Amino acid sequence: MSAASTYALSCSYAKYPNENRKKETKLKSKHTHITRRKASSLFLLICSPIPFHAQPASATESSFLDMFRMTIPDQTVEEAENGIKEHAMSLVQVKELLELESWKEAQKELRKSASLLKQDIYTIIQAKPGMERAQLRNLYSKLFNGVTGLDYAARDKDVPRVWNLYEDIVVTLDDILSRV
Repeated sequence: MSAASTYALSCSYAKYPNENRKKETKLKSKHTHITRRKASSLFLLICSPIPFHAQPASATESSFLDMFRMTIPDQTVEEAENGIKEHAMSLVQVKELLELESWKEAQKELRKSASLLKQDIYTIIQAKPGMERAQLRNLYSKLFNGVTGLDYAARDKDVPRVWNLYEDIVVTLDDILSRV
């Protein structure tokens, strides 16, 4: 079997309705069994920043799982417990920026402190026994849904909603800290 094959394409065309004309064109093409999907997958694999090693990565090496730090944190429970109060205080101190109505700065500080607090709380929840996790996960969800809502309210400069959400966040945060 040769690498090149010849194909004949036929096309019908007519100037008049009753006329029947055909034109044939011969094409030569090489057969490769690489489809566009395979080629693009190969391209992405070659160009990806993820290191692919034949041997498994050790704990000291950077690996594929480092990209998913939220689901597999590097943080120990002790580090999370030490940092949770500090990060909670920085979240509560956003109140000063909200009182001054400096909305952009409040949003920036809120996002920064919330992301650090989120990682701390998540690490602690993962270390808790199964019975306590469900309650803590609900509080975790309520807290960070409130943070997201506060971020949007600050963006919209909706003062009554900002203070309502801020109070909900403080109450939920106190509840979480008392259980942790």
